[in-house]
Amino acid sequence: MRRGMKISLVTLTGAALTLSAAGCGGKKASDSEGGGGKKSLKVGLAFDIGGRGDQSFNDSAAAGLDRVKSTLNITTEEISAKPDEPDADKESRLRLLANKGYNPVIGVGFAYTNAVNKIAKDFPDTRFLVIDADQCKVQGANVLGACFAENQGSFLVGAAAALKSKSNTIGFIGGVNVPLIQSFQAGYEAGAKHAKPGIKILPAKYLTQPPNFDGFKNPALGTEAAKGQLDGGADVIYHAAGGAGIGVIKTVGADKKWVIGVDSDQYNLPAVAEAKDHILTSMVKRVDLAVFDFVKSVSDSTFKPGTKKYDLTNDGVGYATSGNKVDDVKAKLDGYKADIVAGKIQVPSKP
Repeated sequence: MRRGMKISLVTLTGAALTLSAAGCGGKKASDSEGGGGKKSLKVGLAFDIGGRGDQSFNDSAAAGLDRVKSTLNITTEEISAKPDEPDADKESRLRLLANKGYNPVIGVGFAYTNAVNKIAKDFPDTRFLVIDADQCKVQGANVLGACFAENQGSFLVGAAAALKSKSNTIGFIGGVNVPLIQSFQAGYEAGAKHAKPGIKILPAKYLTQPPNFDGFKNPALGTEAAKGQLDGGADVIYHAAGGAGIGVIKTVGADKKWVIGVDSDQYNLPAVAEAKDHILTSMVKRVDLAVFDFVKSVSDSTFKPGTKKYDLTNDGVGYATSGNKVDDVKAKLDGYKADIVAGKIQVPSKP
């Protein structure tokens, strides 16, 4: 997206009402009562590439927004990013939301970091959140950056991969070769080696290089990469490729090998229903929790700028147990988690 307990993505509720807008799209406006006297908020959310419905990273953010709607009186507008767009487009999107009175405003994905830092200066009374803040750094008294110890969660699924592999060979597929995804790779490989020092890890495969971000949205790229790693003997493959990972899951599942999902618990995703029996686990990032915490803090007037880290100590990352595929190694995984929390295991963030 989480720990040694079963987790699942918050159930998505409500349908998005499509709004045709200049090059970007999707407005969803609704008011939920039951806020207990809470003030009404207009929340603007700018998705990363793929938007709501990517069945991964963006959907986890959407789930957090849906959870907010069930407890607070809010109006929302959602806008999706376009592939390979410049920072200027992200700035325009955020400025559009702020000018329309949306407060707070959320940018989903590290690519929004520079845009939020810039636009926030022009709207000092608007609160901004960046999910996956680049290098876990943001600027401004009205900006919060949520970042995740994806390397810690990846360590646990890497250990699971090594322990469950019968061919003693595993693989990793990253969407785009950027530092954030390299952190997934680093944790995964470290966890695998810790659990089984003799494990063979195939060279990591990245689907695209920046500034090409198709690696986060094109399933065909994931399909081809998965075929290559299966041919290399891998019987467990972990993807950190967003929407492109759907191709990885389907391909590995069709070959009846183990695949590991990312960001949300991908076990029950309709798009990969045929592969669910081969989804070993998922590394979950609680993006939904970060969105909910932020909006609630604005509503409660407890907002604090800076950065907030979601890691194993606060169950901000972890692993999914849906399908009970890791039951036989769960005790070991939970032991590794405890050692990481206690500082006995230091997880690298770079390969």
